[in-house]
Amino acid sequence: MMDQLQQVQLRAKLQLLLQEHADLDAAISALEQSGTGDQLQIRRLKKKKLALKDEITAIENVLIPDIIA
Repeated sequence: MMDQLQQVQLRAKLQLLLQEHADLDAAISALEQSGTGDQLQIRRLKKKKLALKDEITAIENVLIPDIIA
């Protein structure tokens, strides 16, 4: 079981990751819509966004564990 400080720190990290994920999403959309985006750059950003999503999911699973009855 984690203590309250660890939980607060994880929630803070989660908020930062969610913001970074949203920022990447906006950047990818802007590059795709402008038509000037380098395809390699867009792929790298999408890969980073996916890695962030995995990290977000892992933290959410720690903070909100599945309750199996």
